This record gives sequence, structure tokens and C-alpha cells, in this order.
Amino acid sequence: MTLLETLIEIVDIPSVTGDEDALCTWIVDRFAGTKPVERIGNSVVVGSRSEVKPFYALYGHIDTVPVQGDPKAMIIADRIRGLGVGDMKAGLAVMIELLDDPDVGGGDADLVCVFYDKEEGPAAENGLEAVLDQCPWLLDATLSIVMEPTDLNLELGCNGVLNADVIFTGSSAHSARPWLGENAVTKAGSWLEKLHDLEPQTVDIDGLTYREVFSVTQAHGGIANNIIPPKFVVNLNHRFPPIYTIAEAEARLRDIASDADEVVIKDRAPAGLVASDNSEVERLDALIGRDRVGKQGWTDVARLTSRGAIAVNYGPGEVAQAHQVDESMPIENLTTAHDVMRRFLTG
Repeated sequence: MTLLETLIEIVDIPSVTGDEDALCTWIVDRFAGTKPVERIGNSVVVGSRSEVKPFYALYGHIDTVPVQGDPKAMIIADRIRGLGVGDMKAGLAVMIELLDDPDVGGGDADLVCVFYDKEEGPAAENGLEAVLDQCPWLLDATLSIVMEPTDLNLELGCNGVLNADVIFTGSSAHSARPWLGENAVTKAGSWLEKLHDLEPQTVDIDGLTYREVFSVTQAHGGIANNIIPPKFVVNLNHRFPPIYTIAEAEARLRDIASDADEVVIKDRAPAGLVASDNSEVERLDALIGRDRVGKQGWTDVARLTSRGAIAVNYGPGEVAQAHQVDESMPIENLTTAHDVMRRFLTG
């Protein structure tokens, strides 16, 4: 099976977050009897370390966001389209083909690939947490590479993320007599206007740019068309650069949302540390031959580095296409990423 055929096959296996069993089973069956395979829920570790050689660990989440357009794989000119094709089943296909390559892992280093579930959901439910708890030896890898979409760039670190309910409280009344109550929705208006005008804050770390942003992603309020809404709840999504701890980021979010009556932080994930002055990162960087970039989105580089691993992002998917209704990527990216990783792992 070719690299492209592998990608088409796994794109056509539905694996929306929470429904990854079929794809996990496919991966287990693919390597059963040929590689060490350890299934942990709907995650699977393929490969092992020999104890006498260094090893590299590649990571890819097997879940996708919910279906929007046509989820099936389709080739259109020089691109392949389908649900999760870039985020991040192309990375999974590269990992699968590298595991099948007899020259990879057969030399001076071993290869271990981790396929895990529930990355696209709440951080607390991410399947990689259970994998790392059960297989802590993975953190000893010479280098860990998360194959999220990076436009074929080497992306270092990653922003952290918080999600919070920002709550404005009023009091209900008949909409014909609004002065008898307080409208929680319009009460939030001046704060929403300030947030709308808030510019991203740029942070430079080792020459890499990260942007701190606060975004309203959901809003809920109201009871009926003739009732003044007594409560308005906004989800505030905060992306914060690696210079801040979670506690510091929470304090910054609460400051931004200080006009609200209540702030409830629901979901949190740390920023990923920037791997600098590392010979293996430098070697991979030289093979990629492109600019280094700071990772604006969140990836499990954060989870890995918080546990002491050295980890970076590199993958074939296009960042701007992630979560799009007609998600696609250049087919050429697939072979380029595979070739870079093969040379890195066999060099």
C-alpha cells in the first residue's frame, strides 16, 4: 500500500472525537504480529525501545472534529480533501509508513509511534494522558515529534489555552417594560466592544513569534422573545504564549474579564516549552530547510514538555486548513514530510 493509499483509507474510517474505536482497531490490526503493539483504550503504542539504543517517538491523534462537509477522501488536481486529512491523518499516514519501512528503526535508533484519541475535545479527556501514565518510558525519547499540521515548517513550543464562562447577570422582566429588569445581554455590550477592538499581543521567544489572543467563541442568553434576559454567558478562549504559567494566564484572563459578574474557568492546558540548543532539533531543522516558527495553536508538545520530554511540531498538514468545512492539503506535502522524517530517522 502506498503512502497516499494509506491516507485515503484512514480518512475514510470515521474517527470523530469519542468514536475512535474503528480507526484504533485498524492500526492495531495493521501491526499485530509484526511490531510490539500496546492498546490503551482507543489509543495504541506501536514499537518499543531496545534499552541499548536511543529511540525517537512520533505522536499523532487519531480523532477529528465533527463532520461538516463531505468527510470522504477525494483527490482534486494536486490536492487531497477530506475530514481530518491534514489535522492530522496525513501525519498518521507518514507514521504508519515509517513503521513499515525496514530501514527505519533498524539502524542505530528505534522508532516508537503513539496514536491517541480525544485530542480535539477537552484537554482533561485527552487520551495521551493515559498513555503517558501507563508508558512513562516514552518521555525518555531522544526527541519527540508531534505530527500536527505545520505547513512543513518546524514549529517550536506552542501556546497554552484556557476556556472560561464569562457571566453577566441581570434580572428578568416583560420586554414591554424593560425598565423593570436589567438586560444581561446589553449589559455585556461595552465589554464585548472592548474585546472586539483588543489587538493580539506579540511575544518573542528565541526569535520566534507567539501571539496572545482572547476570543469569544460562544454566547448564550435569553429565555423567550418577550422576556428580558437575566443571564448572558460568553465563552472566552485565551491563547497564551510560553512565557506564562497556567496560573499567570488565568490571572490575565480574569483581568480582561473583570467587567463581568462572574468568571468560571472550565478548561486549561499549559503552553509548550521551546526546545532550544538541542542537537537533534538542529539536525531535524537542517533537513527541513525552512524557517522555524512558533506554534500559535495548542498541541501535545505542551503535555510532553510539561512531563520533561524534548518535543517539537512537524507535519504535512496546512495550518489554515485545519477544521475547515472542505479541509484539504497538497499531496506533495505528504511525500515531503515522509522523506524528511525517513532521512532524519535513518541518518
